[in-house]
Amino acid sequence: MATEPTPNSAARGAVTLRAILLGALLIVPNAWWIMMVEGTWHSGHPTAISLAWNVVFNILVLLGVNLLLKRFVPQHALTQAEFVTVYVMLSIAAALAGHDTLQLGVPNLSHPWYFATDANKWEVLFQKHLPRFLTVSEPRVIEDFYDGGTTLYTAERLRAWTGPVLWWCAFILALGLVMTGMNILLRKQWTEREKLGFPIVQLPLAMTRDGGSLEFFRNRMLWIGIIASASLDIWNGLHFFWPAIPLIDVRHDHDHYIDTQPWGAPWAAMGRIWLPLYPFIVAFGFLLPLDLCFAMWFFYIVRKMQQVAARAAPIPYFPLLPYLNEQSTGAWIALFAYAMWTGRRYFKDLVITALQGRASGEVDPHDPLSQRGAFAAIGIGMAFIVYFCLKAGMTLGCIIPFFAFTLIVFLALTRMRAELGPPAHEMAGGMNAGQVLVGITGTRALGPSNLTMFPLFWWMTGRGYRSTPMPHQLEGFYLAQETKMDPRRLGIAMAIAFGLGGLSSYWSAIAQTYAHGTGPLIWHNGGQWNLLASWTGNDVPPNYQGTTFMGAGFLATLGLAWMRTRFLWWPFHPAGYALGMLFGVEYFWTCLVIAFVLKLLVLRYGGHQLNQKVLPLMYGVIIGEYSVGAFWSVMSVILKKPMYDFCPG
Repeated sequence: MATEPTPNSAARGAVTLRAILLGALLIVPNAWWIMMVEGTWHSGHPTAISLAWNVVFNILVLLGVNLLLKRFVPQHALTQAEFVTVYVMLSIAAALAGHDTLQLGVPNLSHPWYFATDANKWEVLFQKHLPRFLTVSEPRVIEDFYDGGTTLYTAERLRAWTGPVLWWCAFILALGLVMTGMNILLRKQWTEREKLGFPIVQLPLAMTRDGGSLEFFRNRMLWIGIIASASLDIWNGLHFFWPAIPLIDVRHDHDHYIDTQPWGAPWAAMGRIWLPLYPFIVAFGFLLPLDLCFAMWFFYIVRKMQQVAARAAPIPYFPLLPYLNEQSTGAWIALFAYAMWTGRRYFKDLVITALQGRASGEVDPHDPLSQRGAFAAIGIGMAFIVYFCLKAGMTLGCIIPFFAFTLIVFLALTRMRAELGPPAHEMAGGMNAGQVLVGITGTRALGPSNLTMFPLFWWMTGRGYRSTPMPHQLEGFYLAQETKMDPRRLGIAMAIAFGLGGLSSYWSAIAQTYAHGTGPLIWHNGGQWNLLASWTGNDVPPNYQGTTFMGAGFLATLGLAWMRTRFLWWPFHPAGYALGMLFGVEYFWTCLVIAFVLKLLVLRYGGHQLNQKVLPLMYGVIIGEYSVGAFWSVMSVILKKPMYDFCPG
């Protein structure tokens, strides 16, 4: 029997050309797959979860192939560094194609032109402020786009879309450069000094150890989890072929909810209370720190109670009580501020050395660039972003706070994932840079040219932030450090993923819409343009009440963080408050309740030793659902019809 080779450490950590090429080759079909199931059918939702299941499925398939290579031609087997390269590239590309990113960005290029009517007066209110070089306005081109049943591949259509798509891809590359520079500057503090745990990538790290080994898959508890969760998804998938097979329904958006409307006021203010039972999210919840698992569902209940209290005691001066969006906005700003304060000495030294021109030119072995190079990357990227926005009609006085808020959210989210790893982090409800600025300053201070750009950036700072690329970069640097990879070549792989991922996402969405017509891609976009019409058609004053609640959310989060530093028993994690005030937690809150109870019992009666024994079971539940759920999703693309959807979104 052939034995595995024992390559030296340099070979094991090499980011090879074949790994980069493999990642690049897989980006294109994965972008098409994501756009088909999420954008065209609103099904599957691989990017709505922190650990994208399409990426894990790709890795699992490659692991199966690699086990054969190790058995018969071990000299050609992939190393863990090569698996990590592919994983990081696919994760970044999936984030760009994601449910809250370019699935929103693509239709917005034509939406304000196609849906303009005499009734909505968009032509009068804001069309003259739309940058032509970033949008597609030719009537024949966009009519065919929305009608479907045709093809992208005509000279007229390709010519109309190429210019705007290339401009936006250049913007994505510049944004990726800024994110890369920031992550390089943050990495040492968060990975080496604070030693954050990066729970989201622990499963890919364990699966790909030694390039994948049978040792990982020999665990009995792992297979119990795989068989149990896979059996559920096989059964439910067969229901779509033979409806006589009863569906074992675990979804949040079917019949699993409590309708509070019959309860009357004030309880009806809670709306529907969904009761989801996703097994893999229960497993994810078990992997969370106990306090975060508790805090997420606890603050979800607090939010519902706030809605009841606001309905029970209406105050005329605060008609939008309890200002949940503003509370969450303040909370995320506070999470950013707390992260900066925790590493204040390190970040202070970085700023001082940058201002004095003394930033180190030496490259840390765990970074793709030196400090000086990281600052240069941020400067070059932001310079292009500013140029891009000025060319589009924005003013510098708006560009600076707009992107400052956006990057604050990105940084807070990146830190939160690195430390805590929630199963998902949707922040739907208006927590975007445009609406925050309007709330603080009103519309007159911003002007119509700035306001008109806000919907075009909704894919970046808009609906939910579930598929923001920045956290995947830092997780990639962590994986590189853990596996002793060459970070410089990994940085190149990330840049390719940004460029090819953006281009593939635009191509997939545009080509599929010409073929199938518009579907869910349009659902989440019209509201932003209607909101813009109200902004440009009216003088909207600053929302002082909302700003007050933003400050309240900021202070409440800092208070929760302060209590955690003073009392080890304090169970109310500030990130739970930030996540719980907005919409996404209802997709899985009951799963977290189950996970919390399970983990509490395991830790109380079996301690750390039993917890470690149960972890493979939870890994197995995730792998089983990801494998079979992804299989049904692939079958849906092949058969050209939606099938069993195991994942919320």
